[in-house]
Amino acid sequence: MSEKKTKIMLVEDDVKLAEMTKEYLEKNLFDVSVEHRGDLAVERILKEKPDFVILDYMLPGKDGKSICRELRPQFHNPIIIVTAHDDEVDEIVTLEIGVDDYIVKPITPRNLLARITNLINRYERIAAEASVDQSVAKPDSHGSLQIDVQKRIAIVDGRDVNLTSCEFDLLSYFFANQGIILTREEIYRQMRGIEWDGADRSIDLRVSRLRNKIDDNGKSPRFIKSVRGTGYMLVSQD
Repeated sequence: MSEKKTKIMLVEDDVKLAEMTKEYLEKNLFDVSVEHRGDLAVERILKEKPDFVILDYMLPGKDGKSICRELRPQFHNPIIIVTAHDDEVDEIVTLEIGVDDYIVKPITPRNLLARITNLINRYERIAAEASVDQSVAKPDSHGSLQIDVQKRIAIVDGRDVNLTSCEFDLLSYFFANQGIILTREEIYRQMRGIEWDGADRSIDLRVSRLRNKIDDNGKSPRFIKSVRGTGYMLVSQD
């Protein structure tokens, strides 16, 4: 019996580019569906439930940012936005709403494939770590901070806190390494699947947003401590 193919929904209004991308990904054993209109994308994605979504930033009817914002409360699989605009502000906004990766055109098919593979591996790795570590998989009502893997939420002082997909994955990574100092390089590699260039500040932004969600004051943190010049550490929640 053949292995089940990963289903990708590609939302791209450039018909020629969409067909080229679809053909390349299908040669690499993905099952690819294409949608050309942004205003039809959310309904199709929620109906077809793909394993992975690739969104063009500028689309007729609705842009990629708006689509992701609508999807995230109900769709927890990886999302990549591809754009022709190298705009840091747009990158920050997309990270805030739960995009897993942000790619500036032009991008080679091989590079896109690598990003997709890295994200799939990251999601599978986090799921595997959570299933092995029962202290992560099951919320503890006595702890100040816990996570619920099934619901993909944080629990802070007994209160449920909704997180974006990226925020939950980051917190899960911290939980899998409680009491261990994680460098920015390690966190970046885990979250993005590529090496850190030393200049990208998206990790600090992600940690800052996560802290705000879990009521963790950066100046006097209860949960995630900054390690000067190195990275971050989650205080043991055992």
